[in-house]
Amino acid sequence: MVPVDPDLRLSEEELRLVRDMIRDYCGLSFAADAGTLLARRLAKRMTLLGIGDFREYYRLIRYGRDRDQEMSDLIDLLTTNETYFFREVLQLRALTDEIIPELLQRRGERSGETPLRIWSAGCSTGEEPYTVAMLLLETGCCEGVPVEIIGTDISHRVLQQARRGIYGDSAFRATDGYFQQKYFRREEKGYRIVDTVRDLVTISHLNLLDESRLALIGRVDIIFCRNVMIYFDRPVRVQVAGAFFGALREGGYLLLGHADSLMNITTAFSLRHLAHDMVYQRPLKHAGNGQCEK
Repeated sequence: MVPVDPDLRLSEEELRLVRDMIRDYCGLSFAADAGTLLARRLAKRMTLLGIGDFREYYRLIRYGRDRDQEMSDLIDLLTTNETYFFREVLQLRALTDEIIPELLQRRGERSGETPLRIWSAGCSTGEEPYTVAMLLLETGCCEGVPVEIIGTDISHRVLQQARRGIYGDSAFRATDGYFQQKYFRREEKGYRIVDTVRDLVTISHLNLLDESRLALIGRVDIIFCRNVMIYFDRPVRVQVAGAFFGALREGGYLLLGHADSLMNITTAFSLRHLAHDMVYQRPLKHAGNGQCEK
C-alpha cells in the first residue's frame, strides 16, 4: 500500500478536474474553497488503492474499466447522510391527511386497481421511505389500495444500511415511543424494522442524472426529495426538476425539504398551500410545455 500525505494539496487545475468529474457524474457541486476537504478524502481513497499520484487516480476515474464503481466509492467518501425517522412532521401530516386522500378521491372507483406509487429520491439510510410506510399502515389512509414505496440513493453504503433496516438511538430522536415499540424489534446492534413495513419498500441504487435508470422508476404519484437539491448547482437543479416533472402522474405531488425551492428553476409545477404545508404539484391539465427554465 502506498501511503499518501493526508495533507495532500491539489493544484487549482487538479481541483477543477475532480470537481467537474463529480458534478458531471452525479450533480454534486463543491465550492471553490472545498479543496482541503476533497484532498483529504481523496488521500484516503488513493492510499487504499495503492495510488500515490493524483493524475494516476484521475485517469482511473476518467478512463478505468471500473470507473463507475470507483466513482460510486468516491461519492460514498464525499457525502454526508444525516436523517432520522418522522422528519418534518407537518409535511408528513399533509401527506396522510390531505395529499393521499385527494389522490385516491380523484381515482374514484379505480383506486384499488393501480398501485399508489411513492418515490423517496435520496432516501439515504431508509428512514424516510420507512416512515411513510409506517404512516400508511398506522392511519389506514391507503386501506384496500395497493402501495409501492421506492427508496433510491446514489450511495451504496447508505443503501446497505437501508436494506438491513437496523437503526441506532439517534434515528429515533423525533419518533414517538409508540411507533418504535410497534414497528421495531430490539436487537444487539440496534432496532430492526418489522417485515410488515419493509415489505412495502423497495430500496434501489439510482443516480438522478442517469436518464436510462430514471426511466425504470416509471410514473409515480408522490416524490419526496428533501434536502438533496441544495447540493446541486442551478443547471443540475433544472435537469432534476424536469426529471421529477416527467416522472409524476398528472396531479402528482413533489415534496421538497424546507431549504429547497423551485424558484427560478421551473414554472412547470403549481405551488399548493395546504393546511399543514406548502408543496409542489404537477398540474392536472398543464397549459404549457412542462419545460424547466434554462
